[in-house]
Amino acid sequence: MNEHTNLPLNTCEVFSFDEEKVNRAKVAIDSEDFIPVVAMFKVLSSQTRLKIIYALIEESELCVCDVANIIDSTTATASHHLRQLHHNGLAKVRKEGKRVFYSLDDNHVKKLMTIAIEHGKEVAYREE
Repeated sequence: MNEHTNLPLNTCEVFSFDEEKVNRAKVAIDSEDFIPVVAMFKVLSSQTRLKIIYALIEESELCVCDVANIIDSTTATASHHLRQLHHNGLAKVRKEGKRVFYSLDDNHVKKLMTIAIEHGKEVAYREE
């Protein structure tokens, strides 16, 4: 709180904006399609799916049974999470005989996860 105005520190004391910046930002925002990004982050909001992605970073490729054991779940639950990752372009799948294997779709997923983990550690360190 600001001791002089009793307003939260994240609130301006006067309403004033930079029209050029606002217009540039609006044009940039309007030129992007955020729907696939929202869907991706929605899928990534599951701690279980983040653990699966991390395991796939570490091991490159895992079968559904491996993932089930890693996340301490049934194969049905692991398969559900893996399908979510696959349907949202985060994992790819291949079948070999009676086994189904998953891997990360591309290096972007690894980069995204690595950056998110690094940022999470920085934020946690700031809060200590």
